[in-house]
Amino acid sequence: MNSKIITRSFSIFLFILLISFQSCKQEIPVESNRVIVGLTSDVKTLSPLFALSLDEGNISELLSLSLIQPEWNDAKSNLEIKPMFAKSWEWSNDSNSITFNLRDDVKWSDGENCTAEDVVFSFDVYSDPEVQSRLYGTFEDFNVDKDQHIDLKKTFVILSPYVLKINFLPGSNPNLFYIAVPIIPKHIYDKISRKDFSTAKQNLAPVSNGPFLLSSWEKNQSLILKANKNSFLYNPDNISELVFKIIPDYNSRLTQLKNGEIDLMDLIRPDDVPELKQAKNINIIPVKGREYDYIGWNNIDPSDFNKNKKIVPNKFFGDVKVRKALTYAINRNEILDNYLNGYGELAVTPVTPIFKNSIDSSITPYLYDVKKAKELLAEEGWRDSNNDGILDKHGIKFSFTLDIPSGNPRREFASTVVKNNLKEIGIEMNVEQMEMGVFLDNVFGKKANAWMASWYVPIPIELKPFWYSDLETTPMNLAGYQNKKVDKLLEEMEKKNSEKRMNELYFQFQKIIHEDEPVTFLYWMDDIVGYNKRIKNIDINPLGIIQKCWNWSVSK
Repeated sequence: MNSKIITRSFSIFLFILLISFQSCKQEIPVESNRVIVGLTSDVKTLSPLFALSLDEGNISELLSLSLIQPEWNDAKSNLEIKPMFAKSWEWSNDSNSITFNLRDDVKWSDGENCTAEDVVFSFDVYSDPEVQSRLYGTFEDFNVDKDQHIDLKKTFVILSPYVLKINFLPGSNPNLFYIAVPIIPKHIYDKISRKDFSTAKQNLAPVSNGPFLLSSWEKNQSLILKANKNSFLYNPDNISELVFKIIPDYNSRLTQLKNGEIDLMDLIRPDDVPELKQAKNINIIPVKGREYDYIGWNNIDPSDFNKNKKIVPNKFFGDVKVRKALTYAINRNEILDNYLNGYGELAVTPVTPIFKNSIDSSITPYLYDVKKAKELLAEEGWRDSNNDGILDKHGIKFSFTLDIPSGNPRREFASTVVKNNLKEIGIEMNVEQMEMGVFLDNVFGKKANAWMASWYVPIPIELKPFWYSDLETTPMNLAGYQNKKVDKLLEEMEKKNSEKRMNELYFQFQKIIHEDEPVTFLYWMDDIVGYNKRIKNIDINPLGIIQKCWNWSVSK
């Protein structure tokens, strides 16, 4: 099993499954030059080595610099690479090596200089099988041994404390986005046994070099960062503190946003937007294109796969026409209009619409069409032979269970719409709500016939982990989708290609996926963000709500 796929997928692409908890009252001392962010739950670690959740990743990256900084360019609808610890870099003519010129004014919070030694040490640790970091197995462009550990002698040449050359595997396609790993301090971690890294006290009180430093952390209450005055990113006119206040209950977060007790929250429900827009102190920003809901149809028989690892078409969903019929039968616009209040758009493929140059706009959604759905099912032999209102074929009734996670109002609403829609075309669908752990076990174990969930998609575009036919190396292909033409396109995407060629490959991929409809892509959902108008220089974009927050200031 390819651990690169597992670690990157879990760290970058997450199910967005909302759970409600009881809130607890907490008091944070007043400070005028600070911003308070409302979080649903506390983080477990501040170590970039083990930061799996989005919040953990976002916070740890404020504490630890990377060589480079990805930034979102809205005009180009794409990512750009900006300097961070590396002030400049130069590729070799064959693109098999790159030389970084590092800043000489970066210090760790204990006063030690940050140098090329720390960078090499960091890559060593991230790729060490004994450490099992969140990025273990993702360094396929590097010279690695049989255990995926980077060969330091072949890979790194320290030309001076602030000049570092990295040699890549000949013929590979190195991407700067995947070497933007947060740096850890060698002089701290080399004193710790690597088998103990995951439980080290430094994960809770890190020695850091980023734009912020840890000020205090009261578990399940608040986490406070203070501006690092020794950082080259520091500006005395910008915020001096960033507070993450843990407020599990959604309604409590919303109330505190209205009252000014917190300054920023995301995942606002669409039906709360009209009232928030009436508030004089709040701005509302919908962020498009990172999350889509879908209904997963297991393309393969779950019993045969789990018992014998055999790929056998699913008796209900193994046929393309049936999957298309199901999509035609579902009134997705009803869910968009009645639950999302227009804060979203119909989904067609897994390629996010924020990448405008990569989207094939000639592909149109399968719109709600009961007649078309019935025709496609009839073409595949599904008929109500005994007039009981349920279609059947070869003695098998078209009756199945849709799994959804419990405690998610949007999915409860959507599954009711889907159940009623399918009943209209003669399909019986039962809905089973599951505790999240059971739900994930069913879906990732390919035990479920059908489920409803969402994906938070990667930036930049990454498709192979989810759609490549080899289910052993790409276990995130949850639907068991198989298409050799798609496999060739995904393999071609891993080679060195121009931007024009990559977009051509994306277009071809989208056409095939739309034709095969391996799952029903429901809708892209906006992440609705609300923030207090006193925050200035804030840039809410697809990379997250606190990106470059060291540039924020607050009006007095």
